[in-house]
This record gives sequence, structure tokens and C-alpha cells, in this order.
Amino acid sequence: MSSSETAVMVLEDGRVFRGTTFGAVGETLGEAVFCTAMTGYQETLTDPSYDRQIVVATAPQIGNTGWNDEDDESGKIWVAGYAVRDPARRASNWRATRTLQAELENQNVVGIAGIDTRALVRHLRTRGSMKAGIFSGASLTDYEAMLDKVNGQQSMLGADLAAEVSTDAMYTVDPVGEHRFTVVAVDLGIKSNTPRMFAQRGMRVHVVPSNVTFDQIKELNPNGVFLSNGPGDPATQDAMVALTQQVLGEDIPLFGICFGNQILGRAFGRDTYKMKFGHRGINVPVVEHHSGRISITAQNHGFALEGERGEVFDTPFGKAEVSHVCANDGVVEGVQLVSGRAFSVQYHPEAAAGPHDAAYLFDRFATLMEGA
Repeated sequence: MSSSETAVMVLEDGRVFRGTTFGAVGETLGEAVFCTAMTGYQETLTDPSYDRQIVVATAPQIGNTGWNDEDDESGKIWVAGYAVRDPARRASNWRATRTLQAELENQNVVGIAGIDTRALVRHLRTRGSMKAGIFSGASLTDYEAMLDKVNGQQSMLGADLAAEVSTDAMYTVDPVGEHRFTVVAVDLGIKSNTPRMFAQRGMRVHVVPSNVTFDQIKELNPNGVFLSNGPGDPATQDAMVALTQQVLGEDIPLFGICFGNQILGRAFGRDTYKMKFGHRGINVPVVEHHSGRISITAQNHGFALEGERGEVFDTPFGKAEVSHVCANDGVVEGVQLVSGRAFSVQYHPEAAAGPHDAAYLFDRFATLMEGA
């Protein structure tokens, strides 16, 4: 198909953006969200947390470093669609083996290019993330039919997606060098760099499916349990919350990231809510309450925990507190038991692609298990 064919992006409120095809030709539906990262589009597109989302890139030019075989964060592209302003005319990087356009075509990911992404992002910031669709080729039909398809899809609110992206069977990532600890990582949409970060610190990581039972976890005799990032509404995860409460009840050290932060917060008795347009990018400032330390972080979430900076509250497992908040808007970015036995953050310390300000949290988990 010619890259100059017409494509349109239709939003649930009736707004339409006209451009040209990018990637595969056809139609796709998802929640329209925007990502403010200037780099790392390969990591973004292969992040399972983007399942069923049409990602709008705020960076004006996308694709200039092509696509390689090393930087995927999972086994496939997970985004429902991709909307960009200016696709690079050629890929120029020594690690690239093909173009972004070619990879989107290979994986049948429908996209759109040449639209005013600034106007689209401003619209999503004002009105909030919303249902959307991209249509091209034979799927480019009359406006009312496309709008009906967009509005007929499932909302992200109430969507249970962790099982869609989780591994089907356990696999193990062995430690680099001496084996120090064994970690069970519950895959709710885990990124590949997370087990690597654990392995670099001498941890053997058993990555298990999202439907794992507590008895199965105990059989692996872990020094600690990890709850990964992932897509969907945390309010749907009652079984995972109950599992987390069992881990806490046994006083097993626990660490969570992103979706895992919301699960731990719910296990503490906190509520979650859907954000207006979420945090998605690799440039989000977070404040650690006790130290005042600010980390520039990678984030990808459209839901968050209720709470205020420094808030201390009771749980069945002892007192807990809100440990981190976003410097931009005060959204909860971390919770922990005051005892230190369990902690989580809303952002991505594995930071692929960058930054690396929060990598120390993996060392904190190692220290916690060392003292267990």
C-alpha cells in the first residue's frame, strides 16, 4: 500500500483528524492517550501496559532510529494504534535492522501520520483520554459508521486486561554472577528490562502468570515477591489484591511497580480512580516524601491511588504511608508499609527507555530481602 493513502482518526466526541496511512492499512479501536517521551518509541510500542490504547506521540518526528532486535520490552507490539506527526523518511542508526514503518506493517499495527498532534494532545488534555479509532483503506467508510464503531467499543474503565498480556507459563531468568535471592515476579504485563535489573543484582526471577496461587508462590520458596506493571483498571483485580494480602500476611518482602503499586494500595484498603489523561512519558518528576529527593521518571498509567503526600493510614498489616507524589499534580506515586516490608512506586524504575534516576529501588528491594 502507498504511504500516501488517506487515513482518519475519529474520537468518541466526534472530532476527526485526517492524515495518511502509517504502518498497516485497515482499522483499529482503542483508548486515545498521549506519550511525551522524545525517544524510546520501540520500548513504548512493545510495553504491555499500552494494550488496547492508541498512542499519540508528542515528539514531532518519529522513526528516525528505525527498529532493532534488542530493545523490545515484550514479544510483540501491544499498542492498538499509533498516531504521529512526521514519520522519518529514512532510518539512521547503526543498530537498526529495519524501519518503524516496516515493523508496524509486519505486526499489522494500524497507524496515522501527518496529523496535527499538538491539536490532538491539547484536545485530550482538555477533554480527557477517550475512545478512538483509526480507519484507512476499505475500512474508511462514512463518518457515522466509523463513529458508531468507536463508541461501541469497551471503555478502559472496568477493563480487566492483565490476563490478556500475562505469560501463559512460568519462566525463569537466572542471576548474573552469584545467586543471592529468589524472587517471584507476578506478570501483569511485565517489561523485559525488569527481570534483567533483578538478575544484575544476583536475583533468580521466576516470572509467573497472573492467575498464580499463593500456594504456587510458596512452593518456589521466594525471598521476595514482585508485582509488575500492566494495563487495565486496577478495580477489576480483586483476586490479585487477595493474593497480595496473603503475601503481606506471611510477611514476605514485596515490591511493586505501576499496576503493582495500585494493587498494593488496594491491598492496603485504598481506592483507585481513572485519571483525566494520565501520565505517559519518560520525563515525569516525582518527589519522595521523607527525603525530598526528586527523580525524573518513566511513567505509563491512566489510573491512580487515592491519597495525599505523607499521609499515614492504618492497614491490617501495620501502618502504611503515601511515600511519593508527582511534582506536577500531586498524584500518588508510591505507597509503603512504615515497617518497610512492602513498598511500591507508580513509575518505572527499570526505565526502558530511560531515565535511570530510580534504579536504586532495585537495590532497596535487595537490602530488604537481605535483612528478612
